Amino acid sequence: MSKTVKEIRSEIARLDSLEALAQCEFHQDERIGVQKALLQRRKALIKLEEEQDKYRQMLKFEDEILQNNSTAQICGIDEVGRGPLAGPVVACAVILNADHEYIGLNDSKKLSAKKRAFYEKELKAKLLDYAFGIANVEEIDKNNIYKATQIAMCRAVNQLRYRPSNLLVDAMTLPIDINQDALVKGDSKSISIAAASILAKEYRDRLMKELDTKYPGYDFANNVGYGTKKHLEGIDKLGITPVHRKTFEPIKSIIANSQN
Repeated sequence: MSKTVKEIRSEIARLDSLEALAQCEFHQDERIGVQKALLQRRKALIKLEEEQDKYRQMLKFEDEILQNNSTAQICGIDEVGRGPLAGPVVACAVILNADHEYIGLNDSKKLSAKKRAFYEKELKAKLLDYAFGIANVEEIDKNNIYKATQIAMCRAVNQLRYRPSNLLVDAMTLPIDINQDALVKGDSKSISIAAASILAKEYRDRLMKELDTKYPGYDFANNVGYGTKKHLEGIDKLGITPVHRKTFEPIKSIIANSQN
């Protein structure tokens, strides 16, 4: 008795390489459902290979460090929230688990909300270590956003349970006595930094949803503090809150004009 299309599709879905797919017996089956399943599986396996290649490319900096020191504890660091008009800047420091294989993981800005949520759960369950650091609005206004970001990043590193031997930092050098590399657009070049970017993004997004409840009318839950139309309309209608950055425009000018 010949196999049904459903049975064959199930077998095709279990093939884990393009070579296995090419050698399978089902290419002779002319039924449309079978041929469609073969094509879909081929596309999925090609995409998987591309993601695996990308993953290996994003381990370049980690691999270079490990070649010189096989016991190195490598920490990736990234931040979220440098540009918004409201809310803190949040940093995350991550030390990957030794057997990591988060295929498809990338810069948080390049992933859907569903993908970010998936990887956040995976990372938190498996990472060797991770920690967050926050610089609040007062610290941003007092120090400027660059220095406040450094403060948040250093706090994240200092909250780790394990002391890293090397830091991979997204586009920054930190005032901390640990070997480090500042990588421009590091969240798309290093798996460690990309992992940190996802955790920082998800952490800050939840925090901004909490602020949306505390300060309704600014649409913080959706704009996460950026200067969207609804956010600016909220400022015009309701005024400036304690979580707005007083040194950022247009808030700085609004405050100056109100004092004249």
